[in-house]
Amino acid sequence: MADPEVATKSPESDALEDIPVAESTTIPNTVDSPSASAAAPAPALCDNCTSDRPTPAGQKPTGEIIKLNDIDVYVSKPADYPHTPSKLLLLLTGGTGLHSVNNQIQADRFAQDGGFVVVMPDLFEGDPAPNPTTAPVSEERSATDADTGSAAPTSSFLDIFRTKAAETAKSFLIDMWLARHTEDKIMPILEKVLDGVRDEFADAVAYGDGIYAAGYCIGGRYVLLLAREQTQAPRKASISERLGGITLPWAHKPAAPASAPTGLGGSEGNSQSGDDLEANRQNKVSGPWIKAGAIAHATLVSKDDFKGLKAPISMVSVEHDPVFPDEVRMAGEDYMSKNNVEHEVQVYPGVPHGFAVVGEYEETHIKEAQAAAFEQMLKWLVEH
Repeated sequence: MADPEVATKSPESDALEDIPVAESTTIPNTVDSPSASAAAPAPALCDNCTSDRPTPAGQKPTGEIIKLNDIDVYVSKPADYPHTPSKLLLLLTGGTGLHSVNNQIQADRFAQDGGFVVVMPDLFEGDPAPNPTTAPVSEERSATDADTGSAAPTSSFLDIFRTKAAETAKSFLIDMWLARHTEDKIMPILEKVLDGVRDEFADAVAYGDGIYAAGYCIGGRYVLLLAREQTQAPRKASISERLGGITLPWAHKPAAPASAPTGLGGSEGNSQSGDDLEANRQNKVSGPWIKAGAIAHATLVSKDDFKGLKAPISMVSVEHDPVFPDEVRMAGEDYMSKNNVEHEVQVYPGVPHGFAVVGEYEETHIKEAQAAAFEQMLKWLVEH
């Protein structure tokens, strides 16, 4: 949010109009956008966003953690790479982060089954989402009525208080964690990773004619942001730029003319008119930064996150998901349809949020849905 106007300006500054000047930001973030903040849902993560299911028996990671442009990343490669060409896939995780064994196995599956070089960055800088254990409710004690033989619960008020206190503490820790890992912190990490993969795995980026991305939970939202075309926000011209070429009554000599910003195509002795210069300073369009994306049960997504979407998107969604509400999902579908964005959406009923991430479930229908979701995402990425 811009700082409020204060009465500290000199009188002559009232005559100076703010001139927009394009700023060379690679990936604009929307954290301070009024429209984005107004439409954003309340911060909320479920337990499946912050904790892992049991790791499948007999499976363990096969990749490695390296530094890429000063960011820790988990890298998994196909067995025959680089002898056989591969595409580059950016895998963005939920709150369990880089060191989750299940997330690492997920990366390995995309490498082994899809033939991708997979780069999974540490979005949270070694600070995964907290997963404190909720204090267990004391076992319900029963007292048997001597006359009737009926059982009457005698759970104490203290037990209920402890449970509520633990739930409140957990919610507070999650909110504090979300405050530490906002869009303006994560987008620069992604920018560094994108620059790094273009250098380290230039062959894979070139072979795929771009970078692909898959995201789960929180990572799903960032796939959407990378798939958008955005207008680069202008910055206010500096005082020296605004005064360029103006003779001030209190000055001994005219201020030196300001040089044309890079990219305006100006030359020494620029003869462009004021209108031309102003037109050249208009907002620049950037993105999308990925060729295609696939997301599963995204979290913290607002309707505005779909605006500007350009890259093809596959969405795995949970029916009646409180963390990714049907209203937001349907608004996204509507936007993509109206704006001719290639997409597919599959809604899975009877499964929990987070079901698509590697992890064991006892229920057969969840296991089947998990396998189907992976096949959906993999097929989409391979075919694009």
